[in-house]
Amino acid sequence: MKPSLCSASAVCILAALLSVVGCRNHRETQYAKNLQQLVAKKTLAPEKVNTSQVPNLRWPNFSDYAPAVQAFYENRGYAVAWTQDGVPTAAAKGFIDAFQHADAKGLISGDYDASRWVLREKQLTGKPADAISLFDVAMTVNVMRFVSDLHIGRVNPSHFSFAIPVEEKKYNLAKWVEDKAVNATDVPELIASVEPDSDEYRQTEAALVRYQALAKQQETDDAKPLPMVKAGVSKGDPYPAAKELLARLQLEGDVAADSDDQPRHFDATLSAGVKHYQERHGMVADGELGPATIRSLNVPISRRVAQLEDSLERWRWLPEPYLHPRLMVNLPEFMLRGYAADGKLDFTMRVVDGHAKTKDDDHSTPVFVRMMRYLIFRPYWNVPVDIAKKELVPHIEQNPEYLGTKDFEATNHKGVVQTAYTAKDVAQGRVYVRQRPGPKNSLGLVKFMFPNQYDVYMHSTPETYLFQRMRRDYSHGCVRVQKADDLAAWVLNGQGDWDLDKVQDAMNEGPDNHTVVLKTPLPVVIFYLTARVDESGEVDFFDDVYKYDADLEGVLAKGPPYPVKPEPIVSKTKEGDTL
Repeated sequence: MKPSLCSASAVCILAALLSVVGCRNHRETQYAKNLQQLVAKKTLAPEKVNTSQVPNLRWPNFSDYAPAVQAFYENRGYAVAWTQDGVPTAAAKGFIDAFQHADAKGLISGDYDASRWVLREKQLTGKPADAISLFDVAMTVNVMRFVSDLHIGRVNPSHFSFAIPVEEKKYNLAKWVEDKAVNATDVPELIASVEPDSDEYRQTEAALVRYQALAKQQETDDAKPLPMVKAGVSKGDPYPAAKELLARLQLEGDVAADSDDQPRHFDATLSAGVKHYQERHGMVADGELGPATIRSLNVPISRRVAQLEDSLERWRWLPEPYLHPRLMVNLPEFMLRGYAADGKLDFTMRVVDGHAKTKDDDHSTPVFVRMMRYLIFRPYWNVPVDIAKKELVPHIEQNPEYLGTKDFEATNHKGVVQTAYTAKDVAQGRVYVRQRPGPKNSLGLVKFMFPNQYDVYMHSTPETYLFQRMRRDYSHGCVRVQKADDLAAWVLNGQGDWDLDKVQDAMNEGPDNHTVVLKTPLPVVIFYLTARVDESGEVDFFDDVYKYDADLEGVLAKGPPYPVKPEPIVSKTKEGDTL
């Protein structure tokens, strides 16, 4: 009897084990089948699951990430990645927490289903295959979106005809998620590692958090707009909303929050606060309360939040070595910065950049990154046929000697000077017009070349009075620099015996059209930040002069899938037309 009982017990135990294994294999097979169907659809379609019980993705179309999602699951044999025995893994919980705080990084938490994970997790009770499969694919898609958005930005800059090669820094997302994310033990540290390793980026991110809190405070306080004035209010003048103005200036710290000032008029405290505010907003810092300053003060803080978010998006576009450039032009600020090899700021310099779009033309300077490779001292300016036809031909018709009186000359296509020509020859491009080198040349006495498809470069200018203006969009697209001799000496430092004296001699007395090739090219970033943290830690804001912020926000408002595929860069200018 005993052997029979033992045999019977063994059979029962074996049967039970087979039953458990069979159930597990059945569940795993069911998960794999569900995952394959969801991934193949490239969208979490409502008919695959009861979305009244298990929330679908807010943005269910993940076709832009479909190849990466498919590769991820194929590599792991369509096994679930984010739950274990029906419970979210530690890595999954870490990413869910990160999604809740995406707004603090300038992203939209709802884009990563921040409000939907609690209900999804509840539906895992009992280990239903549909709920587990949807949870898994939703997590994979959102992790890929989140990591990619933080690493290279949401929208490919080429969509705006900006030449920034984000493709160079893209992750292999299937491999990255498998190797780094699925079993991550410190999700915050992992997320920090994918963001730009830049002090400017981190400072902007910190400023964003601060301004988000200020926006909530302003909304809670229900502060009314400051009343407009017809003329500037000077120190000592009456202003009926003096107390409201003080509160507004204290909100951003332009006046200390603990100030005991109780103004009844526009007093010294308010004037100093207004001046500080004006300095941070690219305005004439005269300490007077004029219409332009009031209009700026009445911009909701929520709008400043959006500007900081736009800046973070653009910082994410930059690849190495441009994340830490030697030269950076911030177009809406009309400012050039030069950085030492250790990344510390060396100098700032005012610039003039392209004229903002009008009904008739668009000379907006584009956003791009390139390497400065050479300088040209005492350059010629080759006048585009369109400009010659529009601006020179009428004068030639009145005076055939006009070109010579203005330091211009006509040439054939080989560059040989022509003395016999007519206004019609110029208008139809049978002869070309160029401006001779010298102090009157529209390009000034030196230009800095970083070859690009826009034919945009930096150069000096005889119109130095423009640098005294606060808004400086006056060129045809190129960037005019305030102190070209200092910049040339800085660029050529360490290259032979070049110094400021030699540079000035080359500009004023040297040979015409003299090219100096750089031994080591310099990274140049032509950028667009309407919000940035300056060198003193102040948060500065500037007008969206080219409406590039508006363009970006218009695309982001539509939600994913965002434009991600590289588009042909379309130049708005013709060669030589970017003076």
